[in-house]
Amino acid sequence: MPADSRQPIADSHPMKLSYNWLKTYVAHDLTPNQLAHALTMAGLEVEDVETMGTSLEGVVVGEVLETRKHPNADRLTLCRVDLGGDIPVQIVCGAPNVAAGQKVPVATVGTTLLLPSRQNPSVREPVTIQQTKLRGEVSQGMICAEDELGLSDDHSGIMVLDPDAEVGAPLVTYLAERDMEASDAVLDVNITPNRPDATSHLGIARDVSALTDVLIARPEVELPPPGGKVTGEVQVEIENPVGCARYVAMVVRNVKVAESPDWLKRRLTAIGLRPRNNIVDITNFVMHECGQPLHAFDFDRVAGHKIVVRNARQGETLTTLDGKERALPEGTLLICDAERPVALAGIMGGENSEVTDETTNVLIESAYFDPSTIRRAARALGMATDASYRFERGVDPEQQVWAAARAAQLMAELAGGEIVPGVVDEHPRPIPRIRVRVRRSRVASILGIDVPPEDAKRLLTAIGFEVSTEDALEVLAEHLMEGRPTEPETIEDVYHCLVPSFRPDITREIDVIEEIARLYGYARIPEPAHSQLPNTTPAELPSSVLRNQARSLLVGLGFRELYTNSMMRRETAELFNEPILGGRIYGEAVPTLNPISQEMSALRPSLLPGLLSVMSFNRKHGQHILRMMEFGHVFRHNEKAPSVVPGYSEHEALIIGMSGPHAEISWDTPARKVDFFDIKGIVETLLQALHVPSPSIRPGDNTTPITTYYAMIYSGDAEIGVIARVSDEIATSYDLREPVYFAELDWMAVTALAAPHMKRRYAPVSRFPVVERDLALVVNRNQPAGSLLATIREAGRPLLQHVTVFDVYEGKRIDPDKKSIAFSLRFGSNKTLQDKEVDDQMNAIIRRLQSEHGAQLRG
Repeated sequence: MPADSRQPIADSHPMKLSYNWLKTYVAHDLTPNQLAHALTMAGLEVEDVETMGTSLEGVVVGEVLETRKHPNADRLTLCRVDLGGDIPVQIVCGAPNVAAGQKVPVATVGTTLLLPSRQNPSVREPVTIQQTKLRGEVSQGMICAEDELGLSDDHSGIMVLDPDAEVGAPLVTYLAERDMEASDAVLDVNITPNRPDATSHLGIARDVSALTDVLIARPEVELPPPGGKVTGEVQVEIENPVGCARYVAMVVRNVKVAESPDWLKRRLTAIGLRPRNNIVDITNFVMHECGQPLHAFDFDRVAGHKIVVRNARQGETLTTLDGKERALPEGTLLICDAERPVALAGIMGGENSEVTDETTNVLIESAYFDPSTIRRAARALGMATDASYRFERGVDPEQQVWAAARAAQLMAELAGGEIVPGVVDEHPRPIPRIRVRVRRSRVASILGIDVPPEDAKRLLTAIGFEVSTEDALEVLAEHLMEGRPTEPETIEDVYHCLVPSFRPDITREIDVIEEIARLYGYARIPEPAHSQLPNTTPAELPSSVLRNQARSLLVGLGFRELYTNSMMRRETAELFNEPILGGRIYGEAVPTLNPISQEMSALRPSLLPGLLSVMSFNRKHGQHILRMMEFGHVFRHNEKAPSVVPGYSEHEALIIGMSGPHAEISWDTPARKVDFFDIKGIVETLLQALHVPSPSIRPGDNTTPITTYYAMIYSGDAEIGVIARVSDEIATSYDLREPVYFAELDWMAVTALAAPHMKRRYAPVSRFPVVERDLALVVNRNQPAGSLLATIREAGRPLLQHVTVFDVYEGKRIDPDKKSIAFSLRFGSNKTLQDKEVDDQMNAIIRRLQSEHGAQLRG
C-alpha cells in the first residue's frame, strides 16, 4: 500500500512513464517518440506521448555586468548583460534581487516561453520574447525566474546561477550538469494483465535495455542482514500465510516530516501524483520505481509495536486514509497492531496510524499479498488504488527487502532519519522460481528464423533471465564417451532458463520463445518466399457475406465502425440488461470469475454501453455528427438458453447509433438534428438490401429506464431487434447533450432469415405498364402506419409491387381523435392490367384494412 493511497486510479488507465526518470536507469539514445514506437513493437502499447515543460531553446547563461535604476520607473532596473557575444545587451528587469556580477538565465530575442496567463496564472501560454521598449528604454531579452522557465513555482525573483556557470552556454547544458530537468515527456503505456513486471520504471527499463543493448544502472542499495536490532523493536505475526506469503518490516527513527526536494516532486508530478511530504512521497516514488507497493506507519501509533496479518472478524470497521469509515467484509485481509486494524492489506492504510507532520519514527511495510485475495477484497469494498492495481496482478515475491531498504535509505537521506539495523522478514510461504528448457530448433520452428544464440541469450538476460546453454556437439561427445543414447532431442542446442521471480506469466517453453520474438523484433522475421495454398476455394459463410454487405452499406451511408471491449463494470452490465436489448433470449448479466479489475467484472449484455462511451469520447473531442456502428457478441445468463456453455447465451449483434446534426451546415441544406425516423430509415434500407422477408417496425408497449421510447423490429412474427431513443438521464451520464438514437439487431436472427434469399436472380424490366393508385384512410390517431403498410402488402398480393406513405393529416374535417394517412400504391404484372383487376385488388385491400384496423375511406 502506498502511504498516500488517497489518490485512487482506475484499472483501465495506462501507466504513466516519465522519459527522464527512465533514463536514470538506462541511458538510451531514443527520442520520446522513438521510445514509444520501440515499446509498442515490443508489446507494451504506448497510447500517448505528452511533452511537459519547455525546451528552453534560446535560453542561455548571461552575466550581469552593470545595473542602474530605470530613469522612468522606480521598480525597473536597467541591466547590461554579457551573453557571450561581442557586444553586451541591455535588458529591463523588474526583479528585486537582480545585481551586478550575477550569472542568470536569459531568454534571448526570438525565444518562446510558456508563461503564466495574466487572466489565470495557473494556465500557461506561449509567449515569444521580442526586442521592445519599456518606459522608453530598449530591452533585448528577458532575465528569467524559475517559474518562467517551468523549473518550479518560485516567482520571488530571478534565478541566480552558480558563479562557475559558463557565459553564453545553453541553460539546458547548465541544468543537465546539475541533474536538473527543464522538460520531460510522459508516455501512457497500456499494461496488459500478463505483464505485472511492467508497472514500474525499472520494469520497463529492462525491456528498453534489451531493445537498445544498454545496461541497466539499478540504484545501489545496501541490503540489511536478516534479524538485527530491529527484531527487538517490532514483532510481525502472520495468521494467514495464504493471503500474505511474505511480510518485511524496517524502522527509521528521528525523521523530520517536511516538504520533498524538487527532484522528487518533479518525478511524482510528471506521472500525475501530487506530492504530500517526504515520507509519503518516498513510498510512492519507490513503488513507481520498482513496482513494490509500500506503506509507512507512524511507528509510535502502532500499539504494542506489533504487526498482525489476519482476516477481518464479523462487525469490524476501519476508517481509511480517505476519511471513510468502512464496514469490513468478514475474511478481508487486514494489517493490525496489538489492539485493532490499522490498514486494509494491499489496498489502503488507516487514519489511526498514518504519517503526520508530528511523526518522528516510521515503520516501513513491504509485503507480498496473494493477488486473488486482494482482488476479492478490493471488489467487495469498491476500492481501487495504485497498490491494489499492482498486488492484484502479482508483484515480485523476492523484492520486498530491496524495496524496504531503498525507502529506508531515502528516508535517511531526505528526512534525516536513522535506520534501525536489521530487517524483520517473515516468509512463511516462499514462492519457488521456475526453470524452463528451450530448444533452439523449437525457436526456429515457431519463428521461422534461426535467432543467433548470442542474441537470444543477451535478450533474455537483459530482462532478468538466468540463461545457460548446452552445445549440441559437446553433449554428443559427452554421450559417446559415456555410452549414453543419443536421441535427437538430447543432442540439440538447448537454453536452460531460470525465469525471474517478477514474471509469473512465463511457465512454458513457448512463453520464453514469445519473449525472444518480441525483443528480437517481429519486423526482423521475414515473410516466407513460398507458402502452400489450398487447391479449393474456401466458401464464405452466409453470416460473413451478409456482414460484409451490411458493413459496406452502412459505411457508404457515413457510419464508422467501432471495436469495443466485451467486458465492463458489473453495474453497467446490469443497468443495460434490458429485455428489449441483446436479442431474443433474455437473462441475467454474466459476471466474470476472478476479474482482473472492476472495469472488467462482467460481460456485456448489449453493445449500447460501448457505443455511448465512444460517442462521448468523440463529442468531447469536437465531433458533432456522430454516426457509428459495431458488430460484436453479447452475453446473457439463462438456464434454458441453447448454447455451447450450458445456461449461457452468446450471439452476435449489430448496433447502429446516430446523434447530432443531420448533415454539415451548408447554404443549401437546412440545419436539423437527427430524429427517430432517420435511424428507422437506415434500418429499413439495411433490411431491404439484405432481403430480410416481411420486415416491420412496431411501437413498444411500455417504457424502460434506458430509453425514452422504442419500437421493435420484426420479420414476419419473428422479433429481430429494437430501435430507440436513449433516455436523457443515460445520455447525460455519458456527457451527451443531444438526443441519441440507436438500433440493435440480433445478427444471428437476421442472418438466418436473410440467408435463404442471398442468391440474386436476374429479372428483366417488365414490358408492360404499371398502374398507380392513391388510397386515403381515416384511422385512430394512435394507429401506427407500419401495421397498415404490412396489411396492404399482404392483401395486395400478387399484383401490388410497391406501397409508401405520402401524406399524414390532422385538422379540419377530421375528428380530433382521428388522422388521415394517404398511401401511394403501384400495381404491375407480366401483362397489361385491366381496370377491373386493379379495382378488385384495391377493394380486397380496403376490406382488410376496415376489418383489421377499423380504417375508413376518407371522403
